[in-house]
Amino acid sequence: MSGTRPVTRRGVLSQALALTAVTLVPTALSRRAAAQDNGGGIATVTIPNQRGPRPGTWLVLLGTRAGPGIDLAHGQTASAVVVDGRPYLVDCGYGTLRQLVASHVGYQQISTIFFTHLHDDHTGDLPALLSYQWTNGKTTATDAYGPFGTSRLVTACLAVIRDNVEIRTADEGRTVDANAQFHGHDVAASDAPVPVFKDDRITVTAIENTHYPARSKAKMMHRSLALRVQTKDRSIVFAGDTAYSANVAKLAREADVFVCEIADAGMLEQMEERAKQAAAAGNPNNIYRHVAETHSSPADVARMASEANVKLVVLNHQLAGPTVGNVAYPATAFIDAVRKGYTGEVVVGQDLMVL
Repeated sequence: MSGTRPVTRRGVLSQALALTAVTLVPTALSRRAAAQDNGGGIATVTIPNQRGPRPGTWLVLLGTRAGPGIDLAHGQTASAVVVDGRPYLVDCGYGTLRQLVASHVGYQQISTIFFTHLHDDHTGDLPALLSYQWTNGKTTATDAYGPFGTSRLVTACLAVIRDNVEIRTADEGRTVDANAQFHGHDVAASDAPVPVFKDDRITVTAIENTHYPARSKAKMMHRSLALRVQTKDRSIVFAGDTAYSANVAKLAREADVFVCEIADAGMLEQMEERAKQAAAAGNPNNIYRHVAETHSSPADVARMASEANVKLVVLNHQLAGPTVGNVAYPATAFIDAVRKGYTGEVVVGQDLMVL
């Protein structure tokens, strides 16, 4: 695992944000870390790993790849908001459990989970997370909040881990009742902000975004949400998977941090062309149409960020453009595209980046 992560185009975040970019890696790796530039003006900053809870609000990007594919470079979508040492998980795609360990956030400490929607690249590691919390000795409750289906999802996870629980209860004298430990809560989807959760450190509200078109919602109860996490010193908005959404811009108004998906405009154009071909072949509601119509182009990101007047955009759930020869799609291409319509700070997220 690399000991460095890109921070911003100019190498540091705006002082007005009072954010510090770090990587949560073992101290030995941090000592080897050095500032670097990838040719596009993006430097990296690391600090030695700090023992004990860090005060304040931290955003940890656990997985930043787009979609349900599996690769070795990036985990599926997941982030943690850590407030005065207490972590809250937002989405839980495949690889999240490992990334919680790699980031030093830890998984036994997770007691509150929020889902933007229930595609498997946002939920795939939930059964593993709950199972290993129980197996490795967590005794307190874990609650998951998300759109319609979240309660059913947690119930299904309990069914998945039932045999493990029964075996270890009989064979190892376990006393914690998993069925009473893990809970799912469905959140109403609305065009107005809806309260989701509140404790002594965060307040979370949700609004429906535009990841599911009307033609699909007419046939199902499932919905997709954007989430706003408010702490004593930061407001962080997770757009979720979405195309341009006036609702998201409304929820993100004056936010400190706007975590938004992004898809290369050229890739979206390719998806649109493939969608037409699939429709002509008799499949009008195809995966290509879904990608083309329900994900954010750089222009969509810039429009929402500008309308909301957010201070910092963090690009997540990234669908990059094609590799040219042996040259990978440059992160600066995302930044340059967003900056055509947004003048604030832009960060291209990477796995294990911390803001």
